[in-house]
Amino acid sequence: MPLERYQYLSNVWRDGLFANKVIFCTGGAGSICSAQVRAMVHLGANACIVGRNVEKTENMAKDIATARKGAKVIGIGAVDVRKPELLQAAADRCAKELGSIDFVIAGAAGNFLAPMDQISPNAMKSVIDIDVLGSYNTVKATLPYLVESAAKHRTDGHTPPPNGTGGRIIFVSATLHYSGTPLQSHVSVAKAGVDAMAMSVAIEQGPKGITSNIIAPGPIADTEGVARLSKQDHREKSSKGIPSGRYGTVKEIADATVYLFSDAGNYVNGETLVVDGGQWHTAGFANGFAYPDFLISGDVVTGVAGGKKSKL
Repeated sequence: MPLERYQYLSNVWRDGLFANKVIFCTGGAGSICSAQVRAMVHLGANACIVGRNVEKTENMAKDIATARKGAKVIGIGAVDVRKPELLQAAADRCAKELGSIDFVIAGAAGNFLAPMDQISPNAMKSVIDIDVLGSYNTVKATLPYLVESAAKHRTDGHTPPPNGTGGRIIFVSATLHYSGTPLQSHVSVAKAGVDAMAMSVAIEQGPKGITSNIIAPGPIADTEGVARLSKQDHREKSSKGIPSGRYGTVKEIADATVYLFSDAGNYVNGETLVVDGGQWHTAGFANGFAYPDFLISGDVVTGVAGGKKSKL
């Protein structure tokens, strides 16, 4: 069903911004990736979303298409990103039916909570294969189309691109590996690999006009990720530990996507855009003083050796 624009896209973006462009997205039926694609479609793009579940992927494609009258959104199910031949067939179909692939989101991922000593080698391999190998397969399948699009949409920073932008890829990552996260060793390893790959794409393909960047979401409300990776009765408390004081929204990830794919992101390449309200910066706040309550209270630190003495 059609959603109100502000549920997935800020009002600052101009309609038609991505007219006649095509976006290809793995994991496109997920709550975050579907919002990213929906925003692009609203702004003029057509889209192909790829996923393993046929019914879910096809239904989400129909739903995303309601974002703009006349939009074309293809849902391609039964695609395991670990199998390059399936991704290649999906990319070729997308380009053939919609005319090009100008933007790519590598968003397919696997995750669950478990301590390292309870993760089998098979489970570790599965997560790495989905995240790292899946992202690599996505790059390989779409790279020729991205190179072609980049050549048509070169930007020089001085003159407005007459036909908009193109030749850009975003990898959806995380912040788990920045400071270490309990129960997430497998995903931390995988996302570190995804980040390294994104940098390599930027370095090697940048001279061809391609930009490759990362969006690292923090906890995003009402998503499968939050449901799978946190207890409901803990979420209110954990949201207080975020400097912005709340969980994020899918709209905020979609806005970051539009920025990187638009004329505003022309000179951003090989970078990580963290959209987490500052959460990962407070990950080490485990010294017994509640964040942010202690800071707001104005209290003096007590109960520790070597504390700073107040001046009279």
